[in-house]
Amino acid sequence: MNNQFVWITGRVFLYGFVLVFFLSSCVSKRKLIKQPLKEYGEEFLIEKMQESETRFEYFAARCNISLKSDKAQTELKGQIRMRYDSVIWISLSPALGIEVARLMISTDSIRFLNRLEKNYFEGDYALITGFLGTSIDFNMVQALILGNDFAYYENNTFRASIDNEQYRLSTTGRQKLKKHLKQSETPDILVQSLWLSPENYRIKKIHLKEFSDENQRLHIDYLEHEQISGYYFPSKIHMEVIKQNNRFDLVIELNAIEINKSQTFPFKVPERFHKLQ
Repeated sequence: MNNQFVWITGRVFLYGFVLVFFLSSCVSKRKLIKQPLKEYGEEFLIEKMQESETRFEYFAARCNISLKSDKAQTELKGQIRMRYDSVIWISLSPALGIEVARLMISTDSIRFLNRLEKNYFEGDYALITGFLGTSIDFNMVQALILGNDFAYYENNTFRASIDNEQYRLSTTGRQKLKKHLKQSETPDILVQSLWLSPENYRIKKIHLKEFSDENQRLHIDYLEHEQISGYYFPSKIHMEVIKQNNRFDLVIELNAIEINKSQTFPFKVPERFHKLQ
C-alpha cells in the first residue's frame, strides 16, 4: 500500500513538473516573441518582413496543382517560370504529360491558351479579378505566389499583435500608394491580415478582402517552405477563395525549384484556335 502511494505520488509530481515546465516554456517563448514589439512596434515587423522577402531575376519549378470546388476536383501537373517584376509563365498537363493549357501573365496583360477547346484569351486582369473576387494586379499575383507582401501599398495602417505564437499584422484600410496608381484606376481599400513566423519573419498566412465587400474573401496558407540560396520559398500553398456561397480550394506544390537560371517564356497561338471575347 505504501509502495503504491509512493508510486502515485511520484507520478503526480512528475506530471506536475512536466506541466509547469511546459507552461513556463510557453510563457518564456511568448515573452521572447513579444519583446521586439514592446521596444520597436509595428515598424520592426514590417522591416523584418521586407528583409526576408525572396529576390531573384529568374525562377523555375515543377508544380502539382489541385483545384477543388463544390462541384468538381481537378488535378494537374506542370511548370512555372518567372522573371521578377516582368512575367509569370505556367504550363499545365494532366497525368499523361501532354500540355492542355498555358498561361502567361505580364505586368499589363493575361494570355491563356486552351488546347483542349482550341481557343485562347488575351486581355487584362479582369479574368483573375473575377475568379478571386478581388481586384488584383501583376505585383499582387507575384507576391501571393512567392509569399511576399504587396509592393506599392502603404504600410502605415498596420497594427501588430501576437496570435498563436506568430506575429500578426492587421489593417482595415490599406491602399495602393498614389504614385503607383494608374490615371484611370480607383484605389481599392484592403482589409488584410498577415501572420509571420517569429523564426524568419516569412509570411505564413494571409487573409484578404476588399473593405466594401463582405461576401468575397481570399485566405492563403503557406504550409511548407524550402530554403534556397538563403531565401525561404513557399513549396506548398493552399488558397481558399470564397465568393458569395461558393468556395474554391487551390493547392499548389512546388518542387525542383531553380533560381537565377535564364528561362524562356514561349507563347504561340496555333492558327486554327479561335479567340475568346
